[in-house]
Amino acid sequence: MNANTRNEAMMQQHLAQLSQLRDAIAHVIVGQHDVVEQLLIGLLAGGHCLLEGVPGLGKTLLVRSLGQALSLDFRRVQFTPDLMPSDILGTELLEEDHGTGKRAFRFQKGPIFTHLLLADELNRTPPKTQAALLEAMSEGTVSYAGTTYALPAPFFVLATQNPLEQAGTYPLPEAQLDRFLLHVRVGYPSEQEERDILSQTTGNHGGQVPNVMEGAAVLALQAHVRDVHVGSDLLTWINRLVRASRPGDALATDDVRKYVRWGAGPRAGQSLVLAAKARALLHGRFAATREDVIALASPVMRHRLLLSFAAEAEQKQADDVIAVLLRAVPYPAT
Repeated sequence: MNANTRNEAMMQQHLAQLSQLRDAIAHVIVGQHDVVEQLLIGLLAGGHCLLEGVPGLGKTLLVRSLGQALSLDFRRVQFTPDLMPSDILGTELLEEDHGTGKRAFRFQKGPIFTHLLLADELNRTPPKTQAALLEAMSEGTVSYAGTTYALPAPFFVLATQNPLEQAGTYPLPEAQLDRFLLHVRVGYPSEQEERDILSQTTGNHGGQVPNVMEGAAVLALQAHVRDVHVGSDLLTWINRLVRASRPGDALATDDVRKYVRWGAGPRAGQSLVLAAKARALLHGRFAATREDVIALASPVMRHRLLLSFAAEAEQKQADDVIAVLLRAVPYPAT
């Protein structure tokens, strides 16, 4: 068996494991198929996800289940107003060698040194602590006292925020929001799904999450995502969608000029391309399509648009503007 054949066989094995991964999570998570898919897309694309939803919708359980199915380390940090950056990154401890009596500082790693980090209620902590995540999310490293420490690979941050409670919260600044590949909305379950949740979570037998994939397979799939094909026409359309979200651009629609103060930056286009590639691979395809972009335009762009006062007055959401963009920006003629 030559190298190409071995690589093809390994890739097919990894793709089969993706299907098993969905099934494994379904053992404990009822419904939320779109949410699960978007989290897997974020993981495959090597990005991070911001989950927004009211309490009690299973966000923590979902992330923990994902870690168990992937056999990855999982840590949860509850963000509070008194949380300090060192509580996340780590700190130096003064230690004494009992044999020699010499003292030296040793870096004690914080909870960020994990594969899956759940940053629960990120908007409840002050900006200084929020900013402590920036380098880690962008570079995969932590700098402390002049030394740079590499984080484990893969490294995946899932942050949550409550959309209802605003008292005592610190809205995430645009620079922080832009670090998230996807802004995932977690909604209420359907009537049947909620009934299933009641049945499964109030008995003696809880669902068990089988391990179906190792960290090395995740890293291999992340590399495969980069190889997924994006056609020239699709790339042009993505570029135009992002540019059309900026009020001052010639491609901007009337809705954008009225309801958007600041549009999406170039990172939005990069994120949309990578997310579309990851979704294609998740569905067993090696070329991204227009449907992939349509499915992910809102999760990728909704947190990258700064809406105007007119939008707030008329109760317009970012998703409303994005829906108009998808209809108004023409797909390049072939």
